[in-house]
Amino acid sequence: MNKQDYFYLGKIVSKFSFKGEILLKLDSDEIDFKKLKTIFLDIDGTIVPHSIDNIKLHKSSLLRIKFENIDSEEKANKILKIKTYLPIKDLPKLNGNKFYYHEIKNFTVLDLSLGNIGKVKEVNDQTSQPIIVVNDGLNETMIPLVDDFLIQINRDKKTLTFDLPEGLTTL
Repeated sequence: MNKQDYFYLGKIVSKFSFKGEILLKLDSDEIDFKKLKTIFLDIDGTIVPHSIDNIKLHKSSLLRIKFENIDSEEKANKILKIKTYLPIKDLPKLNGNKFYYHEIKNFTVLDLSLGNIGKVKEVNDQTSQPIIVVNDGLNETMIPLVDDFLIQINRDKKTLTFDLPEGLTTL
């Protein structure tokens, strides 16, 4: 199983019960968790499927999960802090200017005034405002991912077109 065929779902943050239940902190808001049957865990760099016995929403961004093969506190301890994934193919298709962060990697970033700024290197969503890191071959430019700035996403041409405020970039 190739890791690039999966998207990051979240991290197992704690145990919930002595029967092996865990709490998973979600990093994605496009998931219908009620339909999940399997979650993939990154065990020492290998994506390993784990079947779900029971799953519930626990507070706003946590899932309470009971895996079929994790039936004790000891087994739950072994998967603490593990990153979890789901297959990219299971994501619902997005239309218009909505997109998944992994989807726009290597897209060309265009600005109405400046033209070609470079290619998307990554999206940093660990900040309060997600930021697109754009590389032009020499420099990196950070663009806040603000809906009002984004004019168009063209999936066929692999471009993102922005109308950025003057002075946001140093180009």
